[in-house]
Amino acid sequence: MAKSDIDLLIVGGGVNGTGIARDAAGRGLSVLLVERDDLASHTSSSSTKLIHGGLRYLEYYEFRLVREALAEREKLIDVAPHLIRPMRFVMPLATGMRPAWLIRLGLFLYDHIGGRTRLPKSKGVRLDNSHWGAGLKPIRRGFVYSDGWVDDARLVVLNALDAAEHGAEIRTHTSFDGAKRENDRWVARLGDGSTVTARAIVNTAGPWVSKVLEEMPQAHAERPPRLVKGSHIIVAKLFEGEHAYILQNPDKRIVFAIPYEGDFTLIGTTDKPYEGDPSHPTIDPDEVEYLCDSVNRYFTRQIGPADVAGSYSGVRPLFDDGHENASEVTRDYVLRLGAKEAPQILSAFGGKITTYRRLSEHALDQLGPFLPQMTKPWTAGAALPGGDLPSGDFAAFLKTVRARWPFLDEINATRMAHAYGTRIDRVLGDATDLEDIGHGLSAREIDYLVEKEWARTAEDILWRRTKLGLHGGEPLQRTVEAYLKTRGGV
Repeated sequence: MAKSDIDLLIVGGGVNGTGIARDAAGRGLSVLLVERDDLASHTSSSSTKLIHGGLRYLEYYEFRLVREALAEREKLIDVAPHLIRPMRFVMPLATGMRPAWLIRLGLFLYDHIGGRTRLPKSKGVRLDNSHWGAGLKPIRRGFVYSDGWVDDARLVVLNALDAAEHGAEIRTHTSFDGAKRENDRWVARLGDGSTVTARAIVNTAGPWVSKVLEEMPQAHAERPPRLVKGSHIIVAKLFEGEHAYILQNPDKRIVFAIPYEGDFTLIGTTDKPYEGDPSHPTIDPDEVEYLCDSVNRYFTRQIGPADVAGSYSGVRPLFDDGHENASEVTRDYVLRLGAKEAPQILSAFGGKITTYRRLSEHALDQLGPFLPQMTKPWTAGAALPGGDLPSGDFAAFLKTVRARWPFLDEINATRMAHAYGTRIDRVLGDATDLEDIGHGLSAREIDYLVEKEWARTAEDILWRRTKLGLHGGEPLQRTVEAYLKTRGGV
């Protein structure tokens, strides 16, 4: 393949990589992002799926992180109102846990430290004989506060889409095989056989951030990240309502129980030091036990390993700040420039999905002296693809979807409206029926995901672009695989 010359090569297609690609392309830079697997195929699809400030981080005095995350929560709800939904969280006051006065103080800070918010403030509530206590054991009191929920993998895809529409090139299933300095450029070898020259490289490879640096002998070495595994389990719905629960545990950690995909409850997460290959982390029996115990401490319905309908694990590449306890290691992001001169490499450690957009701005700020033609930041108020809902009113938008495509039942209309927002027209167009191949998935939707959203496999479609694999299982997997074969490849 021919050698190409670009401003910025980004290694890693998670939320940080695609966020930087979007921001950089919109600032007029020529950008190439490479991801060796699918977009969001690792850490960025394995989160608790929250857009939040991180209430528990106040205990570790991470005020800057919480303040920034809360401010970003407001911005992200504005730019992706189809994808990000406000949610109320209930914290039961259990005997032997944090005292009520401490929680009240923490929630007061949480309500105010991020500036003005349109979300409801926290409040104390009675849990007995109220909907807030649905499914709980007899617990009289608790608190309710607000945060947001997001489909994490789709957030990554939307950033990649917007990056591409601003001129970035997105290459999935393309590895980074190393780079060396030649004058004022990096010359990088890619797994598809091509070579590119770049004025700067951004290393957002997540758990592989150190490995990328090892492939660049002239780059400055950094301390390897602390790898921490977080696991989640999915069980049949534990309670009614659209609110979630934040559950305190005797070890001072918290676990969330969140409504998930209509019929399920998502429970997580654990914090466990991780060694080994981060490509395919799986949940350990002791993690399943821990999460079940956390729920059983509070809910009348008791669960065990046999009740787990699904699970997933992700490896977080946290910046090593010296804490021995994995739960105390900072979740804040750290950016490291590799040299004082051009060509430059910037590596990203840690971070939260909530702060990916701000991380992107900070990364480009640091690269500014090496890319002087770059224009100003622009993403703070720019809608993500599909997020330009009239007045940001999702309920009203959903009514228009139901009216235009009346063959969609309520479940699938809601699913698709959340996933695609105003771009649902590009998926359904002039369709007059669903052409359902299983659980509301149509050939038309598969075609769109393959042609526009870089999907290649049934796994890409069923577990990252949609979550229909949870509902359709192996039969739907086989059906999608068969349909993809009829397309004759991607």
